[in-house]
Amino acid sequence: MFKRTASVLLMAILLASFFVTPAFAQKIHGKGGNSKTINIAHRGASGYAPENTIAAFRKAVQMRADYFEIDVQMTKDGKLVVIHDTTVDRTTNGTGKVGNLKFDEIRSLDAGSWFAPEYAGEKVPTFGEILDQFRGRTGILIELKSPELYPGIEEKVAKEIKKRNLHHNPHQRIIVQSFNHDSVQKSKSLLPNVPHGVLAGMNWKNVTDVQLQQFATYADYFNPNQNLLTSELVDRIHSKNMKTWPYTARTQEQVDRLLGLGVDGIITDFPDLLQK
Repeated sequence: MFKRTASVLLMAILLASFFVTPAFAQKIHGKGGNSKTINIAHRGASGYAPENTIAAFRKAVQMRADYFEIDVQMTKDGKLVVIHDTTVDRTTNGTGKVGNLKFDEIRSLDAGSWFAPEYAGEKVPTFGEILDQFRGRTGILIELKSPELYPGIEEKVAKEIKKRNLHHNPHQRIIVQSFNHDSVQKSKSLLPNVPHGVLAGMNWKNVTDVQLQQFATYADYFNPNQNLLTSELVDRIHSKNMKTWPYTARTQEQVDRLLGLGVDGIITDFPDLLQK
């Protein structure tokens, strides 16, 4: 009787281990103490709708992303708009630099037709509109895009966040990041209770512990190009009490590799990849 019971239990354990995929196991246990890998929709669910539009952000919420990422720039007349490139050429039917165009000019552009006909008429949204429509519904990862082109953008972003009382504690799920690390430091001084992150391109391939420690004095996240990450670098980031949300995974293979490295979150054009 005992042997039969033991055999049944052993078979149950083996079957259970067979059906737990490596990615799912990573989500359960996590490296570096992760309990859940955060799903961040890059420029909204930009694999399924035109990037940085209300349609893409709604799609991200529908797909149950934990956060979506946005890019914030400033128009000639000082309005904060959500668009990635420093020109409007690629993602609208217009032309010119964002900083050389007034808000009304940018607002009149079609930001959806380039992606698919059904998105004709999508507009470039303002930063305030994104906060008003989506705060409390999902987390928002705010990238200050090329802030060196827009003096005072950190203050303007902070003002909009404070205006909506989203700056009091990290549980508001608002995070600010940038490739411009001086800008991150400035933003952190304006929003000390809001988590911040430093973005890192391939020029940070040989980031040192000293540099990571310096980032940790003002940043909560070190978010590099996914190709920079190794398990050793993930361990070093965690050792500095920072988290890492690499960008931008676009295939299941990329997502699975990052999960295996023990990252804290993944920035992706396709939020459903993390749900598979």
